[in-house]
Amino acid sequence: MLTQIEEDHYIKLNEILELCRTKLLRYDENLIKKAFFLCYRAHSQDRRASGEPFFYHPVEVTKILLTEIPLDDISVVAALLHDVVEDTDYTIEDLRDEFGEEVAGIVAGLTKISGIFDNREIKEAETFRKMLLSMIHDIRVILIKFCDRLHNMRTLDALPAHRQMRIAIETRDIYAPFAHRFGLGRIKVELENLSLKYIDREAFDYLIEQLKMTRKEREDYLEKVMMPIRSVLRAHQFQYDITGRPKHIYSIYKKMRTRQKSFDEIFDLYGIRIIIDSESPSDCFAAYGHITQIFPPVPERFKDYVSVPKNNGYQSLHTTIIGPLGKMIEVQIRTKQMHEFAETGVAAHWRYKEKVSKRDVVIDQLLKWARELIEESDTAASFMEGFKLNLYQDEIYIFTPRGDMKVMPRNATPIDFAFEIHTEVGTHCIGAKVNGKIVSLNTRLKSGDQVEIITSKNQRPKPDWDKYAVTHKAKAKIRQAINEERRKQIEEGKSIWNKLASKTKTIISESDIVKFSRKHGINTPADFFKALANQQVNGDDIIKAFLNKKHEKNGKTEVDINKDYNQFLADARDAVLPDIKETSKKSAIVVEGLENINYSYGKCCNPVPGDDIIGFVTASGSIRIHRRNCKNITNEKIMKSEKLVNVSWQKGSSDQFMAGVHIKGEDRIGITNTITQVILKSDINIRGISLNAKDGLFDGHLVVFVKNVMVLNKLVEKLKRVSGVFSVERFTND
Repeated sequence: MLTQIEEDHYIKLNEILELCRTKLLRYDENLIKKAFFLCYRAHSQDRRASGEPFFYHPVEVTKILLTEIPLDDISVVAALLHDVVEDTDYTIEDLRDEFGEEVAGIVAGLTKISGIFDNREIKEAETFRKMLLSMIHDIRVILIKFCDRLHNMRTLDALPAHRQMRIAIETRDIYAPFAHRFGLGRIKVELENLSLKYIDREAFDYLIEQLKMTRKEREDYLEKVMMPIRSVLRAHQFQYDITGRPKHIYSIYKKMRTRQKSFDEIFDLYGIRIIIDSESPSDCFAAYGHITQIFPPVPERFKDYVSVPKNNGYQSLHTTIIGPLGKMIEVQIRTKQMHEFAETGVAAHWRYKEKVSKRDVVIDQLLKWARELIEESDTAASFMEGFKLNLYQDEIYIFTPRGDMKVMPRNATPIDFAFEIHTEVGTHCIGAKVNGKIVSLNTRLKSGDQVEIITSKNQRPKPDWDKYAVTHKAKAKIRQAINEERRKQIEEGKSIWNKLASKTKTIISESDIVKFSRKHGINTPADFFKALANQQVNGDDIIKAFLNKKHEKNGKTEVDINKDYNQFLADARDAVLPDIKETSKKSAIVVEGLENINYSYGKCCNPVPGDDIIGFVTASGSIRIHRRNCKNITNEKIMKSEKLVNVSWQKGSSDQFMAGVHIKGEDRIGITNTITQVILKSDINIRGISLNAKDGLFDGHLVVFVKNVMVLNKLVEKLKRVSGVFSVERFTND
């Protein structure tokens, strides 16, 4: 005899299996049962804030997934187990052993990051970044997350008011537009409506009441409009389904706010959707033609998403007609397949393609967007800015002179278009022609514009470009270019200063530079060097001023800045970069003509896979591996000796190799944390870090573990893009 609790659990299991039968093409019932009972055991002692068993949450998430985004049995299993690692003693390895790599990978992507970040905003940004990274490997990660968030919103009443507000705002600003990006129409609408319920409860309740009161009136009115439409479609032998639909609550709320009107003044609350039972898109246009013979259209509100789909794959004809009493009604016309794609987005692509591994334009676009966002964001703030910028922008369609189409966000400028074509085009952009006429770079583009970008090799991005660029890609590239230009100017100014200072017999310290900088309204030594490079200050005059001050000090001397700097560099190298003698990694190196021979890596150049290397026979008979351009190998005597042997990297080695990086820049609050996060986000382990700051500048060394030189080079490029970093280069103990 089953207990009431056991009976409830079997009812829930049967509900899931019944949905699998009706929604999935095929599934492994035993695998789903196994996941269901593990989920129950793992969460059996846990309760939600509402007091109900926590186990109900993953079950409801799974039911939402099967109802709204039916994919496959692996996603069902992952949905059931999505909180197991985060909230219980089970590990990813446990799930990998029990359910395989696919399930473990999805659950790992859904598990929030650990508490390594003190700041909540940074932690949330890193959680989203982790989700996007996981999504690139398996898009099911984010689809399950939407279902998880939807169930949390449906049960938000149990939480205290301050948490309700925070979660509702996050849902409105991030999850709802993100669902829109994936083409998940129903989920997006429900997330927006539920968000409004907790953000502005008074407005929500008012609109619910108004819609109830006017429901009969609206239904009667829409019926008057639909009757003649049915007649004309039947007369032309269309197979179709026609329904009247009110605008959803959040959409009405936004219109009232943006137009500053009351509910009674919003007339376009009426909508009709016509779904044509046809595989031919041309039937949508034919139906449109017949309907507009009955009711006049509003030409400027016609949108053809059939010929030119949205980025998320959405296809439909949109028009607005003038109905009885002069009221405007929005009409959507689409085929059955278009409707399925409009409601379930990526899930429909999955079902039609069976596996995402088959190339699909819509999914490829989403993954390209995610990769670019991750690669072009240096900080948590930059990532979240780009994340939000790219989510909920209306789209316009811009054409190159050759007729190639680019989908851009509304209000995009020629600058955005230039960077969309290529980074080099954006960097060297000096002007643009729109429809044959020269325009300024801050001109707002309109759908259908043909844009030609004019470039010059001498052009560089200007600081004000960032103010009117719209896309995250353009903003990120502009900031990187400006930061790189600043770095070059500071290095140039430093070189000028060193040459001037070397001509004198006096010693000028960094503290002298700081004092001078502040007296002349320059904040830091870095700004001083930049001003020197730009000829905003006169180096000779400054030297004279320092010499005069020197005489006033009655011969008192100070530490030579260059000597001090070089000594610091030597000390830092010795302290940070250990003597690397990795004799255990024998599988990583192949020595020509020799087998089973001991070898080690030269600490002078620290080679990693991908470096051009050579071996040197030591006095003990072992081989020491050097980079071919190592100073200890390239001298003429050694090159002519017989102690050099050809060596190469063994293919497929999974070893980690230690490498050093020398980094210089402006000392500012949080710079160490920013640099550390760039390394961690690159999936690279840190062996050591030493940043020494003095008078507004820092000079530091990092030691990291990398698989090959490509990984190391990519890290160097990312570090160069960090605001305030002047130079980043691989260093050795030469």
